[in-house]
Amino acid sequence: MTQTSTFDLPARHAAKAAPQCITRDDAHFATIAEALSADIADVEHNLETALSQQTGDAAGRVERDARVKHFQNRLKGLRSFQLDAVLGRMTPADGTDPVYVGRLAVHDQDGKPLLVDWRSPVAEPFFAATRADPMGLASRRRYRWGGGRIRDYWDETLSGTDDQSSELPADASPDEESALLATLNQARTPQMRNVLTTIAADQDAIIRAGARRPLVVDGGPGTGKTIVALHRAAYLLYTDPRLRDRRGGVLFVGPHHPYLHYVADILPSLGEDDVRTCTLTDMVSEGEIASIEADPEVVELKASRQLIEAIEPAVALYEEPPTLEFSVATDWGTATLGAQDWADAFDAVDPGTPHNLAREQIWDELSEIITAMLAQQYDEHPDSEQMLAHLGYDEDLVSIVHKAWPILEATDVVGDLFEIPAYLRRCAPGLSSAEVLALQRDEPRAWTDADLPLMDAARHRLGDSGADARRRRQEAAQRETVDEVELMVDYLIASDSSDMKEMSMLRGQDLRNALADATPVEVASPDVLAGPFAHVVVDEAQELSEAQWAMILRRCPSRSITIVGDRAQAAHGFPESWQQRLARMGMDRVEHASLSINYRTPVEIMEHAAPVIREALPDANVPTSIRESGTPVRYGLVEELEATLETWLRENEDGTACVIGRPTYQSGDRVLSLTPMLAKGLEFDLVVLIDPAAFGEGVRGAVARYVSMTRATRELVILSGR
Repeated sequence: MTQTSTFDLPARHAAKAAPQCITRDDAHFATIAEALSADIADVEHNLETALSQQTGDAAGRVERDARVKHFQNRLKGLRSFQLDAVLGRMTPADGTDPVYVGRLAVHDQDGKPLLVDWRSPVAEPFFAATRADPMGLASRRRYRWGGGRIRDYWDETLSGTDDQSSELPADASPDEESALLATLNQARTPQMRNVLTTIAADQDAIIRAGARRPLVVDGGPGTGKTIVALHRAAYLLYTDPRLRDRRGGVLFVGPHHPYLHYVADILPSLGEDDVRTCTLTDMVSEGEIASIEADPEVVELKASRQLIEAIEPAVALYEEPPTLEFSVATDWGTATLGAQDWADAFDAVDPGTPHNLAREQIWDELSEIITAMLAQQYDEHPDSEQMLAHLGYDEDLVSIVHKAWPILEATDVVGDLFEIPAYLRRCAPGLSSAEVLALQRDEPRAWTDADLPLMDAARHRLGDSGADARRRRQEAAQRETVDEVELMVDYLIASDSSDMKEMSMLRGQDLRNALADATPVEVASPDVLAGPFAHVVVDEAQELSEAQWAMILRRCPSRSITIVGDRAQAAHGFPESWQQRLARMGMDRVEHASLSINYRTPVEIMEHAAPVIREALPDANVPTSIRESGTPVRYGLVEELEATLETWLRENEDGTACVIGRPTYQSGDRVLSLTPMLAKGLEFDLVVLIDPAAFGEGVRGAVARYVSMTRATRELVILSGR
């Protein structure tokens, strides 16, 4: 092996390092690197050209800025590419050249593919081919990278006689699971490793499934649900025409922030920086200050659709038209508005228009009504646009409209429900007197996590409370700009001594429109999590309440959703099927995929964890483990915690550990202290459970113990007080 080789294999794999095994790969890697350098040079030149381009009009600037952004994004992607983005190669059974698969596509100067994107149809056999269905492949090679060099690789014979049979040494991998198992046996790190190379066939099929309907991905611990969810988000952005141009984009919703931190590097490593990631708490600004609701009865009530549905009548009480007669005096005459006129104006609001954005429609309709009245009574009358401008100066009329249809804040609407019993009873008549009383509190605006779905529903129904004020300020600024310029125009025309009276052209309507359009626009800060999104991926979806599902569906009206979860891990129980649960949420045409192989949890641990959950949930989807750790589950006393961790840290230079059930234990660099709920979705080499019997009784306690036990990838220690 030469100094320039990409391969750096340990001595025990000397046969794999033979030139006949790696020379072809080294030559191809060099070609990829050359093509990449050429691509970078071309994009740098195009970016420099775009930046130096001078454009005079707004349309030209927009077009130039779009090109600059395109080249900048392309350059960022190319510069971040390293050879370790090459996942492996496929050798076709027909004897043609191998096809190399990577995290992005690279072509030579003639357009010939040197590396195909893992998401392309051409790359599908790399993940999906098996001996039972080789999909046209003779063999497949997977690389394991470290520090920019190939530290190991595995060759898998899939069909027939490989023309590269001389490249298959005796100690090469004899089956398609060996690369996967080697990866699974690695020590865990604080953040999830990229495991794209070892995506299994069952996982790949789900990643590549269509997104027109909701898709449920049901699987027990260690089945790779999170891996599937993350890679599916990247795959859909690449392949789905609704997402490819970033129209709407993709939202990825995780259960908590430790989880988001754990998976933070995966999507960028797949070349996707445009996926929004958040928790449900992040969707509402009050989530930053919300405390945990301690009353289980209140939690249950606020999780139901009944209170979510109370938001509509709560807002509708502030949308009732006046009934008084009111005379509107104008420069063209007087018009009298009656109860029916008010009702017609309020009814003109388009269904679905947020409350705080609807007054403009009311004013438009009032101007039409009053203009029509004046047209019947007087020969001279204004058009509706002139009338609309005039009505804004009638302070009494403005006061009546604003009182009947006030600008509302979500905090006031939701807070009043918990402060005024009569208001809550009117808006949620299905609540009993005891339930109404339970929901009242001394500090109605002391928000808890249970309030967040209600706040979200209220904000969606109300819309931006500052939009109306910004619109009025914008219109006033436009009028002021036009008025000032018209004074200047009058002066210029009066002083025009030319024969053609050219200055009179300044009276044109085009100039007025241009001046109005040129007035600076006041723009609200965007709520990047408000949606709508073209696709939403929800992990640990078994935990979502009806109220929380409403938060998701508001952000994805197309119902193009990937729903990832495990009924057996639902903290509050999940007695119905996914289809039944989702049908109640309004999703009745749902696809379903199941994962049943546990790639993470060793057999020794699952033998203890499976009975725990099956005792409470006999129909739990308990996956089958495919590997053994050789380390039995160990039991002991709580007093052994420090010694257990010290011994493990001393004997293991790499890896992570987690203490579950001891809130007072302080997390360190390689040891975290979490609750069973916050441990969901994570994995550790060592898990130490402290007094798991104290996690609770019934389904809730069984789920907490099951989730905690199955976080371990190597070793589980259970310590109790006796």
